[in-house]
Amino acid sequence: MSRPFLSVANLAVHFPTSDGLVRATDGLSYTLERGKTLGIVGESGSGKSVSSSAILGLHRGTNAQVSGEIWFDGTDLLSLSDEDMRRRRGKDVAMIFQDPLSALHPYYRVGDQISEAYLAHNQVSKRVARARTIEMLDRVGIPQPDRRVDDYPHQFSGGMRQRVMIAMALINDPILLIADEPTTALDVTVQAQILDLLQELQREFNTALIMITHDLGVIAEIADDVLVMYAGRAVEYGATRDLMTQPAMPYTWGLIQSIPDVTRSVDLPLRPIPGNPPSLLNQPPGCAFFARCEYAQFVPGDRCATTLPDLLPLSDGHLKRCHLDHDLASYAVVETGAI
Repeated sequence: MSRPFLSVANLAVHFPTSDGLVRATDGLSYTLERGKTLGIVGESGSGKSVSSSAILGLHRGTNAQVSGEIWFDGTDLLSLSDEDMRRRRGKDVAMIFQDPLSALHPYYRVGDQISEAYLAHNQVSKRVARARTIEMLDRVGIPQPDRRVDDYPHQFSGGMRQRVMIAMALINDPILLIADEPTTALDVTVQAQILDLLQELQREFNTALIMITHDLGVIAEIADDVLVMYAGRAVEYGATRDLMTQPAMPYTWGLIQSIPDVTRSVDLPLRPIPGNPPSLLNQPPGCAFFARCEYAQFVPGDRCATTLPDLLPLSDGHLKRCHLDHDLASYAVVETGAI
């Protein structure tokens, strides 16, 4: 039986500190096929970026404790040497980082930075690398790429810098692309352009895409499947249509309720999720969402406070980590006015 194109199994990323062990990601598992998009959503600190950085081996050389399995195109990435991982990073798998202004070096021309990524994995001349760079800038929609290739990052707008980052990530035709909040701080029009661009390039290269974001609206637009993370663990996973229309976990309900709805009355207030996520240094013994969950009252006994729920199938391909069974969840939705 062949493995999926990308298979993450029981991934844990822990950071020892003077205050204790930070469990940034704990027991994370998911799969992704070539040409498909997985959306990973959750609040800041839920483990989205940390888990995806492990795929690129970015925790190597740090004090991070990484365990589990990451199978990519038939190879366990965690078993590779540092040199083999460097050869794969940027060529087979690439990442668009969250803040293009800080990800791009302010002292170097954008063309030189993109060309460097190409020269690192291809035995070509600088002239050939420059021509390839201009071609990629043109493909991501940078006007006058033969001139803008010699500009510095500060000479580009936020949307144009993000396009530069996409060009840099795609210049080696990677078969897996990780986009970490690629539309953060961009206006709605530019955000839509970036998402359209990513989908267009994904179709062209048949690239697998992991989209990391806190915006479920973005996920609804672009993702085939959704992984919802909270406090370092997966709390819900399923096809985008199923998860958006029939969410099963109270945290997912809260995320959806937090999305502004232009069709509703302007007098209706938003329903933010109360409270804050637990400390990753000292997680509670039960459900990590228990202290913020208004639906724990519908679960008999003190299971929510004392017992960590397993990630179990709700239906075909739809998983949730919650003690609420289907009937209790339906009742809770009616009683509390949830979605």
